[in-house]
Amino acid sequence: MTGLFRSKLVLMFAVSSAFAPHGWADGETPPGRDLKQPVDETYTEKIHKYTTEPYFTSPLVDYLPASKNVPTPQAVLGDVAGAPGILPYAEDVYRYMRLLEKASPRVKVFSIGKTEEGREMIAVAVSSEENLKNLEENRARLAKLADPRTIKLDDAEADKLVAEAVPIYYITGTIHSPETGAPTALMELAYRLAVDESPYIKEIRDGTITLITPVVEVDGRDRMVDIYKWHLAHPQQFYPWLVYWGKYVAHDNNRDAMGVTLKLTENVLKTYVSWKAQVLHDLHESVPYLYDNTIGDEPYNAWIDPILADEWQVIGWNNVAAMTKFGMPGVFAHGDFDTWSPGYLMFIAALHNGISRLYETFGNGGADTEERTLQPEEYARTWYRQNPPLPKVLWSQRDNNNYEETGLLTSLHFFTENKQRFLKNFYLKAKRSTMKPSEEGPAAYVLPADDPRPGLQAELLEVLQRQAVEVSRAKSGFTVTLPATKAKEPAKGKDQREEKPEPPAPTTRDFPAGSYIIRMDQPYSRIADALLDHQYWSPEDPQKTPYDDTGWTFGELFHVQVTRVTDAKVLEVSTDRVTEIRAPGGVKGEGTLVAINNNAEPALATLRYKLKDASIEAAEEPFEGAGKKFNRGSFLVRNLSRADLERTAADLGVQATALSAPPAVKTHPVRAARIALVHTWLSTQTEGWWRIALDKLAIPYEYMSTQAVAKIPNLNAKYDVILFPPVGYNAGVNAVVNGIPTAWGNPLPWKNTPETPNLVGKNDSTDDLRPGLGWDGVAHLQEFVERGGVLLTATDTSSLALSLGFADGISTQNANKMKIVGSVLGTRLVDDTSPIAYGYDEKGAAYCDNGPIFSLSSIAGQRGRRRLGPEMRARPTGRGSVDDPDFAVGRPGAEAPAEPKAEIWESPPVLDEQKRNGFRVIPPSLRPRVIFRYADSKELLVSGLVEGGDEIAQHPAVVDAPSGKGHIVLFSINPVYRGETWGTYAMVLNTILNFDNLNAGRKDATP
Repeated sequence: MTGLFRSKLVLMFAVSSAFAPHGWADGETPPGRDLKQPVDETYTEKIHKYTTEPYFTSPLVDYLPASKNVPTPQAVLGDVAGAPGILPYAEDVYRYMRLLEKASPRVKVFSIGKTEEGREMIAVAVSSEENLKNLEENRARLAKLADPRTIKLDDAEADKLVAEAVPIYYITGTIHSPETGAPTALMELAYRLAVDESPYIKEIRDGTITLITPVVEVDGRDRMVDIYKWHLAHPQQFYPWLVYWGKYVAHDNNRDAMGVTLKLTENVLKTYVSWKAQVLHDLHESVPYLYDNTIGDEPYNAWIDPILADEWQVIGWNNVAAMTKFGMPGVFAHGDFDTWSPGYLMFIAALHNGISRLYETFGNGGADTEERTLQPEEYARTWYRQNPPLPKVLWSQRDNNNYEETGLLTSLHFFTENKQRFLKNFYLKAKRSTMKPSEEGPAAYVLPADDPRPGLQAELLEVLQRQAVEVSRAKSGFTVTLPATKAKEPAKGKDQREEKPEPPAPTTRDFPAGSYIIRMDQPYSRIADALLDHQYWSPEDPQKTPYDDTGWTFGELFHVQVTRVTDAKVLEVSTDRVTEIRAPGGVKGEGTLVAINNNAEPALATLRYKLKDASIEAAEEPFEGAGKKFNRGSFLVRNLSRADLERTAADLGVQATALSAPPAVKTHPVRAARIALVHTWLSTQTEGWWRIALDKLAIPYEYMSTQAVAKIPNLNAKYDVILFPPVGYNAGVNAVVNGIPTAWGNPLPWKNTPETPNLVGKNDSTDDLRPGLGWDGVAHLQEFVERGGVLLTATDTSSLALSLGFADGISTQNANKMKIVGSVLGTRLVDDTSPIAYGYDEKGAAYCDNGPIFSLSSIAGQRGRRRLGPEMRARPTGRGSVDDPDFAVGRPGAEAPAEPKAEIWESPPVLDEQKRNGFRVIPPSLRPRVIFRYADSKELLVSGLVEGGDEIAQHPAVVDAPSGKGHIVLFSINPVYRGETWGTYAMVLNTILNFDNLNAGRKDATP
């Protein structure tokens, strides 16, 4: 033991002992090592060496107990957990966990699934040998608490189970790949829980099963380790940022707990539900030094049980108190994170009757020890942060690990001390969920069997099933009573007597046999209620900076019918539980020509690509055949064997009808377009949701960067449609076109090398991330459109295209007061003859997050008008009444010509004066064509937050702008987002399917 180590160790234990005797009440187990158990001196010495200040540790983690049989993390890492310069790959973490399992009967490792790229995810159970031997018996007890129906809601029986059951505390790490500290902290935590014989740790081990998934985003973890190793090999150079995390998305992987689109979410959710865990505690790293943001700030999610809100406060503030007693600065539990959106991974627990928890600790984005300087707001003392972080520190990964482990151990111990309370709450929350129909309601949600979009209905129901929600199906038709809608206030006049309005009468609705019923008398009713209900975030809410989306109503976003039913009689309907949901599909009737109705279901696009050799046409007008009505855009299929069509239609849930004769309507061919999907190297976050949607639908595309676009002079030779999804982060012309400056620094490669074997995976590669689209790329995209290609853009890439002059007659306006934060907005169909609109209803809904405000003009180079409030149409001051003409003295009156009018979403009429030498007047056939617009201001908000909505109300939402021989299709909404917006997917897919006939139905189209 070195002299330096001895002096530092004395100081450490002096700090610890200063708190241990005096900081704990009588009867409480003080934290700290068991003096009878030997310490691994070499490991402990390095803990102190790598901890930069004595107050950055605690008596729980400033030593490591020794074991003759159980290997420490050093066996795999080559050094202690948190050592500088060491980041283990996920496989290394797993190898260590399996070494623990082999060496100790207190550890078991379970494989819980694979990632999109085929890497394994694991869960590690650490508890007493007896607890692990009796896992299944314990699971059976917890299952009864999780579903109180199995014990007939008997509180006395529940109390018996609570007394016998061992609770489960589930910890997850590194869902965000640049946040690198959790895996090593969790390796060491597992060792401590398995080996440490101190009373404090032994109580945790005997009283709780700790379940650990050390790496959630496994694909991203391995890429992050690659980048860190590249950094170590090139210490004097800049290193690449983590442009890809998982195969599809980056930071948004922690926004998938509603749609459950990603494998990592599905695997964690299945693990949480199958283990019947009470807590899901997710580890993050972005705040100095430990922020328990579960308490966060208002507003809280409206669907959580109030018991949970109490649990957040109790556990969180206890956490702060315990770590404050250790003298660890910068531990707090209140902040600006609102707990409204249920999209976070931890919220799996919140809406499945558990306790959701999340830490933000302070990471360096690697394992370097670095000097960190904080912002004033980060080190300011506030009422909730009485012992704030220091303004400037030398910070190590070991410091971060100390905070993570100390926080977890204090939480685990408090949870264990109060396990019967939390187990009883677990039961009570499940019971209250089951009693929802007779308490706050509703009784159920009903999805009718005759919904015209059975495929989208099935997608929504599958989301609910992934959430472990029970889905039932009615054996026969039934009727429910619906609440009366609020009566409108009667008009009042000066001479009118005030009359009380007649109270509105309730209405009824009939549902056919086969309708789906989501009963609310089930344990997981809260997650179903949260996804299917509407949300309202008041513009007057004290929280002015929502952390994430404010609205997400799934029925609206999927464009399927969902009825909220408060009538408890719906629970008396005879039903069958549904285990597998499939939309009905197949071919009915006889004939060689087969029709498929177009109801804007994505499966039609999949069918087109699967049936490569079939001749398929789209009807440009509605028609009737075989006793059925068919919408515009319906498919007419020829030259395909009945067996092939029958098989494909059945697989896809597509219903086809054989016709005896072709309909007498105009048609055009539907070809399988050659698609390119373009990404920048700035971020692949938002476009990843587009890729996963296309992959799920089995629609082929070529994935390429803006750098590749710049190198392909003739894009039309390879592609028919180019999708340019949103970039995110408000990327503008300079960032997308010019990229990151290359005038200084070194190239930033993203490619597989011996140093970085995992970077590329199944994504893209480049020698240097920095160059952008370039002006050559801009020219290539413009030429692509001019020569007949279709460029589809959304949100910020729509603004980009317009800023670059890709389309005439349409511009974007800056918002003044508008504030739309991740909300569901009402849309209206403007041109139902456009192929982009095929299958859509007049009223719809779409996701919008402060989308660009489009305005049209009939004059090239002129910005469109924008209404900022009610238009003033009053006549000037003069003679007569308000409707009389004025006059000029000394001359006969002259009648003014009628003023041409246009709706907000339309191109303004060309005035006579503008026609004089009107070389800038855009010909009608070349003017932008509005397909969808935003609803009127009173009907704009469907769910979420809309403030200043008048600025975008009635403005175009989807526009088809002709350019040369091609088209630019511009979206103000984001039609493909987080696996939640299935209802607007077909707007993109219709564009693809009809790429060479987008002028169909256009009244002013050039012949």
